[in-house]
Amino acid sequence: MALEESVRVEPLLQSFERRFLAARALRSFPWQSLEEKLRDSSEPQLLLDILQKTVKHPLCVEHPPSAKFTRCFLSELIKKHEAVHVEPLDELYQALAEVLTTEDSTQCHRSYLLPSGEPVTLSESTAIVSHGTTGLVTWNAALYLAEWAVENPAVFTDRTVLELGSGAGLTGLAICKACRPRAYIFSDCHSRVLEQLRGNILLNGLSIEPDATTLHQHPENTTLDLEKPTVAVAQLDWDLASASQLSAFQPDVIIAADVLYCPETVLSLIGVLQMLSGCHKDSEVLDAYVAFTMRNPDTCQLFTAGLGRAGVPWETVPRHNQKLFPYDEPSEMAILKLRLSTNTKYACPQPEYLLTPAHLYNSKAAEQEPDVRRRLEEEGGEQQAELKNYRTREGRKEASVVFCSLRFLPLGGAVYTAAKASAWGSPGGMEPR
Repeated sequence: MALEESVRVEPLLQSFERRFLAARALRSFPWQSLEEKLRDSSEPQLLLDILQKTVKHPLCVEHPPSAKFTRCFLSELIKKHEAVHVEPLDELYQALAEVLTTEDSTQCHRSYLLPSGEPVTLSESTAIVSHGTTGLVTWNAALYLAEWAVENPAVFTDRTVLELGSGAGLTGLAICKACRPRAYIFSDCHSRVLEQLRGNILLNGLSIEPDATTLHQHPENTTLDLEKPTVAVAQLDWDLASASQLSAFQPDVIIAADVLYCPETVLSLIGVLQMLSGCHKDSEVLDAYVAFTMRNPDTCQLFTAGLGRAGVPWETVPRHNQKLFPYDEPSEMAILKLRLSTNTKYACPQPEYLLTPAHLYNSKAAEQEPDVRRRLEEEGGEQQAELKNYRTREGRKEASVVFCSLRFLPLGGAVYTAAKASAWGSPGGMEPR
């Protein structure tokens, strides 16, 4: 291929490479551009180059995408070739023959290339929902936040980062490789997600400290002279997290991506952020960055309204310039920067009298109910208690849960909006009756 032609097709080759390594949906590949190039030339070199950039890529040989994805890709590539060329291309058929003998697996690999050329490789589930969780795959907001982080490394350099809801680990691994944090704490609640997350961290050449709560005790470990950050993984259930558990992390920066997918998680997240606001010892203000895909405007509004009532200032982060990672489909995404401080407030004078979601499974909830009602009524004004009866799905226990008529209340660290309570269906694993 002539030098001029090589320069002309390089963007096309790069597009195929990045999409194939990340195992993006086939509809997102630039097939039309390929067809136009194939019509302009009778030489098969372009297809051979695409083969080397995709199926034969060293990363794919070592950490292949799913066999089904590769078969579909090669079939489409052969179809495009046959549409404009009479002679078959043996290399394409040989590659297809090899993958036809490969058994399908429930796990696959995806790789994302950083600006340095270094890859972030993930082992993921081939199913969007698997083992009762969506945390075994990478979602668009994680890619979006990782892109922004790579473009703004100073936010993370030589700092301790806590990620809430790490999932497969894409954002954190990109930050660890490109932004030189001092320490990075991945966290999630689902045991299967944590198992996969640990595997992905090791897959990318990082080691894992056994205890996430002791990282801040070694301030002499800075990434200014070390190649890799100190990394830990923590099991963190937002509905059960305590202030002492969160205080032990001592983060300088908090991030979360694609965690605003339903009201229950939104409100639990705000509760955790409220507790973290009082846990930072070295500074009064703690920055948090939350990236999300705007699927449901009501959910986004619930989050921002909740932040406002909790006294958490926030601003929208300007959109970054580079689109580093491929997406299946364009979607509207945003990053909010939150300023957590000791001024973060509760909207109810006695939050300790309210019940956490975990208490719904506790028979003591029924014992506490009269006292909660009495204390709320004593406060007077608009604070009037409303009793909502819930039962467990298994029917094991019954308990009454108090919601106040105030629109924004912390429930022992979790925050609930009373107007939304009846519409949620089953908050905290409970069903209204």
